[in-house]
Amino acid sequence: MTPEPAHTMQALRIYAGPKALAHLQKNGLQAQDIGVVPGAAGGPKGLILGPLDRFIFGEWLAKTTHPVHLVGASIGAWRMATACLDQPVAGFKRLEHVGQSLQNFYGGKVQQVLTHPRFRLHIVTSRGRHVLGREHKIATPLGYFGAFLTNSVYRKAMGAWLERVVFSTPDTPLPFATTDYKTRQVALSEANFKPALQASCSIPFVLRSVHNIPGAPPGAYWDGGITDYHLHLDYATDLIARYARQIGAAGQNDADLAENVNTLATEAGLVLYPHFQQAVVPGWLDKGLKWRHKATRFLDNMILLAPNPEWVKTLPNAKLPDRTDFTRYGPDLQARVKAWSTAAAAGQQLADEWAAWLARPDAALVRPL
Repeated sequence: MTPEPAHTMQALRIYAGPKALAHLQKNGLQAQDIGVVPGAAGGPKGLILGPLDRFIFGEWLAKTTHPVHLVGASIGAWRMATACLDQPVAGFKRLEHVGQSLQNFYGGKVQQVLTHPRFRLHIVTSRGRHVLGREHKIATPLGYFGAFLTNSVYRKAMGAWLERVVFSTPDTPLPFATTDYKTRQVALSEANFKPALQASCSIPFVLRSVHNIPGAPPGAYWDGGITDYHLHLDYATDLIARYARQIGAAGQNDADLAENVNTLATEAGLVLYPHFQQAVVPGWLDKGLKWRHKATRFLDNMILLAPNPEWVKTLPNAKLPDRTDFTRYGPDLQARVKAWSTAAAAGQQLADEWAAWLARPDAALVRPL
């Protein structure tokens, strides 16, 4: 009997770090395997992920009972917060056509986000330090120039200018280690949810920073993508360490832990990343620093979903929606909306191909991250 041909993917590409790939080859993938879902900064590019978001949060993860950490910066923070609503599918559909303010979008629904029974939200922002502590027409450009120069030499040293501040569901540990970059964590509340989300979307020199967020250190808060453009965070180390502590408490010795580190990493929870490209760029100022675009050990537990670059060429203007479209279409709002809506609708193929792969996982179709 001739075996059925394996399904093919035209729109979607699946990438995995080494530990995640080992898990897929041995076990396939179940929704309960996922411990973290990141959402990147990237403006309108995120529109292509709408159908994937609706499937992942509205159907696939909705069937599980375990906690999942959602980490977002900029538009990714808005997407991850939307996933925490009581009706996420309706929320994602509204997000694709959003012309609303945060007040209207989350009006009366903030408690749904903060008290979701399973999802733990983490909103990433960039807090200015020293000369960037207050927005100023002269000091701010100078401060960002200094941050750019410093970052070009050593990313961690940029922490002298900007620090990562993460606003998290109360009483929730961060799902990543923070030895890579200066980091603070602040508990989310009804009072600071909207300012934190607004800050995470505040692109420098395009939108004003947010000052004096309740419960947070004073200062100017900007787009979380400045420090963490694509959330290239140390997920693997923290997941391994946390699971190791649990096993250690049960009496397993250090030798056993060392021998089983791959198992520990995957059992602690994989990172599922719906993204718009393969590269996970650390910070916004790293966009031109190609040597920082490669995967590192931080992403060993990650499964990344991204559109095939060849498929992207079939979209309007042969690219993903992005901020250059504001210039391309100028005052022709209707033409821009049509192009973006067409691209967002085409993203359904990504969701369909991911659902088909999950129904019949084939590790041979997974590429190294």
